[in-house]
Amino acid sequence: MRIWRIRMHSHPVLHWAWRTLVVLVGGLILLAGIVMCLTPGPGAAGIILGLAILATEFAWARGLLRRARVWAHRAKETAIETQRRRRARKRPSVG
Repeated sequence: MRIWRIRMHSHPVLHWAWRTLVVLVGGLILLAGIVMCLTPGPGAAGIILGLAILATEFAWARGLLRRARVWAHRAKETAIETQRRRRARKRPSVG
């Protein structure tokens, strides 16, 4: 796979065609993720997937993907902690 990518990136026409394809697919999924944040759907997953596709070719997308992963991890931890607190409130007190 690496040899194929090296050859593809060394050829100017294939290189730009590949980058254009990555921009179109990654951008479309990223845009769909943003739209899904406003409408019902897995918006965060769409954003992270779109950034992951774009990060294969662009350094700026790698930085945004790193931040998105940290945000998603924090959101998950917050949700887990909130669920723990709610369960603790629902338990009858022993005594």
